[in-house]
Amino acid sequence: MTRLILALMWLLHWLPLPVLALVGKALGLALYALVGERRRVTLTNLGLCFPQLSAAQKSALARRHFMAFGRSIVELGLWWWASPGRIRCLVRLEGDERLAAHKDKPVILLVPHFVGIDAGWIRMALDHGLVAIYTRQKNRVFEAAMNGGRLRFGNCELASRQEGTRKALKAMKGGRFFHYSPDMDYGPRESIFVPFFGVPTATITGLSRLAKLTGATVIPVITRMEAGGYVARVGEPWAGFPGDDEAADALRLNAFIEAEVERSPEQYYWLHKRFKTRPAGEPRIY
Repeated sequence: MTRLILALMWLLHWLPLPVLALVGKALGLALYALVGERRRVTLTNLGLCFPQLSAAQKSALARRHFMAFGRSIVELGLWWWASPGRIRCLVRLEGDERLAAHKDKPVILLVPHFVGIDAGWIRMALDHGLVAIYTRQKNRVFEAAMNGGRLRFGNCELASRQEGTRKALKAMKGGRFFHYSPDMDYGPRESIFVPFFGVPTATITGLSRLAKLTGATVIPVITRMEAGGYVARVGEPWAGFPGDDEAADALRLNAFIEAEVERSPEQYYWLHKRFKTRPAGEPRIY
């Protein structure tokens, strides 16, 4: 079945982006209707982060999110198999001069989980060496296709989460940018609770610790879907980071992501159980 799905993705990637987008949105709406657990997780997350929304507004936002998520799944075939020329046309890289200015210097790219994250990776991989930590998949056929797509332009590396950060840090010392996404619930270990949209949220302190350990500059990268493709925007390097207080650094991280989410709330990864880990004594959310 996995090979059949991959073959279908390969066939679809030849279609024009507007057609792919329609297919992806249709898939997203089908998932919204059929995958009840993730629909409930999304609506719960939106209710916690946007309590001012009515039930109808939350449902509408959740549907838009599922459509964006569906697009991101269908369009993976582009990032895994499309030509470099087509990728450059579909994904505009803004602020690349900020990356060029830090060539051969330790850099951590702060890349929150927006649905365009894979598009941003493959666009930057055309011009820069990258390294990232990934979670091993139960389906090894899919994992091989995913990793092969991400690494096909060379000069990039992947380290499994089970390997820890050592391999990634070694690659960063070798001149690769560390593509780092710390905005998920990784459990209580090495996490502290700081607000995210006003909700106490288990937030790992890895960004602060790794920047302090390596002397790396933190540069944010947000990739968003737009009507004619994607835009990967490289932000200004963070000044004064890390600070002396890991809690303050974690708060700065969450506040930055909040501001970016407000710009395109339907494109943040709401299907994830971001608030699964709770402070001692608090009830479960999901």
